[in-house]
Amino acid sequence: MTSPSESWKPPARRAVLCLALYLAGWIATGFGVDSAAIWLWIAACIPGGWGLAEESWDDFLALRLDIHFLMFAAAVASAALGHWQEAALLLVLFSGSEALEDYANHRTESALASLFREAPRTALRLLPDGSVVETPVEALAPGMSLRIQPGQLVPVDVRVLNGESECDESSLTGEAIPVGKSPGSEAMGGTLNLSGLLTAEVLRPASQSALQQIMTLIRDAQQRKAYAQRFTDKFGTRYTALVLGCCTLLLFMWWLGFKLPLFVDDGETTSAFRRAITVLIVASPCALVLSVPSAILAAIARGAKMGVIFRGGSAIEDLAKVDTVALDKTGTLTTGELTVEEIHTFVGDETQLRHAAYNLARQSTHPLSRAIAGKFAVLGSVEEPDAYTNVPGSGVHGGLGGGTWYMGRRPWIEQRATTAIPSADETLRAPVHSEVWITGPGTSGVLFLRDQPRAGVDKLLAQMHAEGLHTIMLTGDRPQAAATVAEMTGVREVHAGLLPGDKTALIQKCQSEGRHVAMVGDGVNDAPALTAANVGIAMGLRGSDAALEQSDLVLSRDRLDAFLDAWRLSRRAVRIMRQNVIVALGMAAGMVIVSTLTEIPLWLGVSTHEGSTALVVLNSLRLLMK
Repeated sequence: MTSPSESWKPPARRAVLCLALYLAGWIATGFGVDSAAIWLWIAACIPGGWGLAEESWDDFLALRLDIHFLMFAAAVASAALGHWQEAALLLVLFSGSEALEDYANHRTESALASLFREAPRTALRLLPDGSVVETPVEALAPGMSLRIQPGQLVPVDVRVLNGESECDESSLTGEAIPVGKSPGSEAMGGTLNLSGLLTAEVLRPASQSALQQIMTLIRDAQQRKAYAQRFTDKFGTRYTALVLGCCTLLLFMWWLGFKLPLFVDDGETTSAFRRAITVLIVASPCALVLSVPSAILAAIARGAKMGVIFRGGSAIEDLAKVDTVALDKTGTLTTGELTVEEIHTFVGDETQLRHAAYNLARQSTHPLSRAIAGKFAVLGSVEEPDAYTNVPGSGVHGGLGGGTWYMGRRPWIEQRATTAIPSADETLRAPVHSEVWITGPGTSGVLFLRDQPRAGVDKLLAQMHAEGLHTIMLTGDRPQAAATVAEMTGVREVHAGLLPGDKTALIQKCQSEGRHVAMVGDGVNDAPALTAANVGIAMGLRGSDAALEQSDLVLSRDRLDAFLDAWRLSRRAVRIMRQNVIVALGMAAGMVIVSTLTEIPLWLGVSTHEGSTALVVLNSLRLLMK
């Protein structure tokens, strides 16, 4: 039994055998052995027409007529007239174009399959008594503990409880640099644990893992049709019936009206039946039917390798029309990961403040704590706090150096500070920040943390502007913070202090002005705007489920520059679709007109028809190239 990855090979072998026998017959005629040539052409029709005969028979049993039936009818009619060379040539070109189409689909599937390693099927579940049992990934539930060994694929999305390691996430994100994992870090299912032994907690079932999300999105995308594809789908049974009806009318017109011989050529006069068969061949819309789907599948595959998941062919066409890009701030223009920007010590020793902040922060996995611990890790001054306590929504406290230190929100710290805390008006603030207050024996201060712009986002926006895209920032943050990020990134238009409904209203206003808007976001509050936009784009698979669900496009690598790559790819794909449709319609319509008005050789009609089919498939395959 042929595996799906090799399904293109049998048709290719039959096409090669058909071509070899046809060429052998052609050579035989050169040596004057006409009888051998005829038998070779008859033999060529067997492998060349095998697959076509199977499909046509299935269609006949289902009372369905399509383009394959047209081609089979033409081949049978040519053979019935004794034109075995023309019948063989028809099947050589048809089987060759079918094999090329199968190979194009194989290339597309291979491009998608290469994105992922084989998904893990089992995991090492850690039981409460410390024992380990091998468990199918489908049976894993949130809260279960797993042991992930070095060199093992992470079975599902997890949070690390113990151990340190690095994970190769290139199969999901395309990034070659391994990502460090430590207690509190999350690891995505399908990524590779490189070095250390990890104990981790299951975050979500296997069916909801990052890997499965990507694979599901791609499968859905392959099923969703573009507007242009729906147009070409109309050429089905009715079109086939129309062509057969017109060819029948032409047959009687040439026979009865123009007095051409019915079946047998009379000297240099071509029979009415042969001319009708020529029209039937050139009218078959093989190239048109393949023109759009082949380009869509190639674009989806190419996009997936670039870290862009198109959720259907219509998303490709819509993105190509976009001239305005609305961007959320946090997590889109900025990293969403805070860094310590400023330290203000109001009273006491700043060295002691840094030491206390580091040792309290490293006990927590809160984003603010991780940022503070990362900032002061270079101190190397590790001390385990006594009676460490986390007060949800307020802060943490613990004993360090013989005294109790508190770190958290300002109102909570004010109630516990042993020194004076400046008023809010007296506190110098960084323009983009969150603040963490800290107090201890004879010391108090504040840490300001900045959400940094994504690396290279200013250059990226400059490229977008240069290519004619207009950028807008839509954020619920303070106007001052939004203005600072806009200045740092170069975004052209800023709207701050927005609620989700305000973002949607602004997008609709842009659309009323005739703009085609793409919205890029990652949070639950972005979902309404993603739905309202012409194209909704979710930033990364770590974004909210609502954002992913409402998006037309997912940037799986969580990198904004992938948007520009996707926009360029979509425009290129649409150009190729148009080229394919023009070639298919132009050659078919032109040859129908010519073959109706004048006599053309059957071999020319066959070559033109199958040549246009091969041409559109090869043109679509260009999308798989860089």
